[in-house]
Amino acid sequence: MGRDFFPPAPPTGRARPTVGDAAVAVVAVGLDMLAYLSPGEEGTGAPFTVLGALLVATNVIPLLFRRHHPVPALGAVLVVQLAVNLGLTVDPGTTMSHSYGGAVAVALYTVARYGGRRAVALGVVATVPVQLVRYAGEGVPLVGLLVTDVLVTPGVIVAVGLAVRQWHRQLDINRKLLADRAVTEERRRIARELHDVVAHHITTMYLMSGGARSTLDRDPEIAREALMTLEESGRTALQEMRQLLGVLRSTETPEEAPSEPQPGVDGIERLVADSTAAGLPTELHVTGRPHPLPMTVGLTLYRIVQEALTNARKHAGPARATVRLAYLEGRVTVEVTDDGTGDTRAPDEPGGGSGYGLLGMRERIALHDGSLRVGGRPEGGFQVVASVPLPAGTYEKDGTR
Repeated sequence: MGRDFFPPAPPTGRARPTVGDAAVAVVAVGLDMLAYLSPGEEGTGAPFTVLGALLVATNVIPLLFRRHHPVPALGAVLVVQLAVNLGLTVDPGTTMSHSYGGAVAVALYTVARYGGRRAVALGVVATVPVQLVRYAGEGVPLVGLLVTDVLVTPGVIVAVGLAVRQWHRQLDINRKLLADRAVTEERRRIARELHDVVAHHITTMYLMSGGARSTLDRDPEIAREALMTLEESGRTALQEMRQLLGVLRSTETPEEAPSEPQPGVDGIERLVADSTAAGLPTELHVTGRPHPLPMTVGLTLYRIVQEALTNARKHAGPARATVRLAYLEGRVTVEVTDDGTGDTRAPDEPGGGSGYGLLGMRERIALHDGSLRVGGRPEGGFQVVASVPLPAGTYEKDGTR
């Protein structure tokens, strides 16, 4: 099964006993002391001596350091136990009232919990003779001793130690998997944000620069407005990119200036204005009474509108677009439609190319248990419809702007 079937896993750090170590040591030695003082099966107890009590009590010391030094701790406990057993068996008519000492059981468990395969095997081999010494000269059936003290009791103790080892190992694996999953999810979120920022702003900058070039000679004023929009789009892109890249910084040094807040539904009006300035006439209709939304919901709606308008400018050809934002009871919906005739998008790939825009939309909506519908319209053009549920509450449905 391999050399590292029971790889050692002692705790790291300084060998300083904890409160838990002290509690386990005191309880185990306390049980042994009670067994030492209690009467035997026929009412004859072990003769009490100060030396015997001191020997039993000294097991507290190795048990305090058992987790950091499991094998030496077991060796020390076995030496003490052997001395106690030899002292008690001087008189064949006396014996301790239980078969397995508490200190020995705890020490053997610790070897199984933290030691390697060889240490576990040696620990069992060394423990069994020490335990059998206590029955010397008592006439106890050998078969019963072999079954209880050689097979059952050590086997149960070692099995418990190995089971606890495996449980802790699985906990560590689960923690690492959760940490890796969190990192992966954060990377995917950043990738979605980068895609949305680059796709929207770079497309706008490309269209505006082309428009400015074509109108520079015959209408400098329109060219000047296009260049101003181009400058504003570039500035916004840089701000959003700086926010996203800041997440990837490895230092914990705080920024001198606070980051800009993430965009939300209030920024949809600017998206509509940018889209119109870039050559795609776009209208915004808001129904219901606007109210504050959770930041993640607002960002999701903003990114969906941003992606849909960017795709419309790239693929719809000469067209007009409409954005409808509706505040409903318990949910908010957004619909982006265009009446383009030159659209080459497939129903399952609104952005063309890699289709990452649709993937980002679906992942954003899935985080809120919402719904997304993307595809062509019967009357022509394309539509993106998203619905996001909101926390329980009553929202006004009247009012239109």
